[in-house]
Amino acid sequence: MNWRTALFDLDGTISDPLEGIHKSINYALRAFGHDAVTSAQVRSMIGPPLTEIFESILGPVDETKMIGLIDTYRERYSDVGYAENIVYGEMPDIIHSLHDAGFSMGICTSKRADYAGRIIDMFGLSDYFSFVDGGDVHIKKATQIERLVANGIDAAKTVMIGDRALDIDAAKRNGVASIGVVWGFGDYAELDQAEPDHIAYTPKELLELLT
Repeated sequence: MNWRTALFDLDGTISDPLEGIHKSINYALRAFGHDAVTSAQVRSMIGPPLTEIFESILGPVDETKMIGLIDTYRERYSDVGYAENIVYGEMPDIIHSLHDAGFSMGICTSKRADYAGRIIDMFGLSDYFSFVDGGDVHIKKATQIERLVANGIDAAKTVMIGDRALDIDAAKRNGVASIGVVWGFGDYAELDQAEPDHIAYTPKELLELLT
């Protein structure tokens, strides 16, 4: 492979954010008079932007209420929710190895960039990433990658690594290769249907594909 830049999704690829996201979603739902949802319900929704998650739970939501839900979610998430992330055990070593192999690495996540930065800093991984690109309300991951390519990333030498079909689709839309990983929140069937260039079953297999 001639890839020299690796774009990593964060949630479900480097770390498991379920506890913090689940509790913060319920914090926002209760504040607006809605019933709480289960961890299992939230698990299937992790990956897309918050707007899509809340609409998956509540149906169509007007702009004013959506902003209120997201702002309330972030009250808890920015305080304690981000710190409830758990890094997947082998991923720090994989990231170290890729850095030593000369890869340029960046984070490309639907999560807001400041939260993502705090999370990788908490894991002691900040020095290994050249940038953290995050999303926000109504920003799609395909738009994020399009912006990165426009700002100088060589699409032909870049690979997107993520656990959901949206990661694969965003890469394809921008002429970027992709690897789906099955230890996150998207299962094999979802990833296979999205048709990534490769599917990795373990972090070790991911390293082998990249190097």
